[in-house]
Amino acid sequence: MSVDAKLQSLGLTLPDAPAPAANYVPYVISGNMLFVSGQISSDENGLITGTLGAELDVEAGQAAAKRCALSLLAQVKAACGGDLGKLKRVVKLGAFVNSTADFTQQPQVVNGASDLLVEVLGDLGRHARSAVSSPSLPLGVAVEIDGVFEIEV
Repeated sequence: MSVDAKLQSLGLTLPDAPAPAANYVPYVISGNMLFVSGQISSDENGLITGTLGAELDVEAGQAAAKRCALSLLAQVKAACGGDLGKLKRVVKLGAFVNSTADFTQQPQVVNGASDLLVEVLGDLGRHARSAVSSPSLPLGVAVEIDGVFEIEV
């Protein structure tokens, strides 16, 4: 099943690939490696903001991380000329969770993104990752995730 078909079967739609918010590019291709800039948590209603351990719980954080993963896939699709079939595997995610000093469930929050990628891509979605706390993130978002992908060139 194609990635697009799998997304559709799960009732998921990729957003438009978000434009950069500052002086950087959304992705860089080097050889067969694709480096996607950090994607911040947002949905059709706008930014998903808040701090884990304060106004947001793990479940809300997972939903925000899932939205970051969809934005990452949108950037991959754009980088591959609209063909997600060129995605060979997810290599690594770097995740930042806006959280209080005593919040320690960053890995569970980032599972929202990891679980989505494995659900959509199967074993190609399994990846290395980091999940770290941040006292604040751009525009007050809950989660930001960047990614490294292997693609067919």
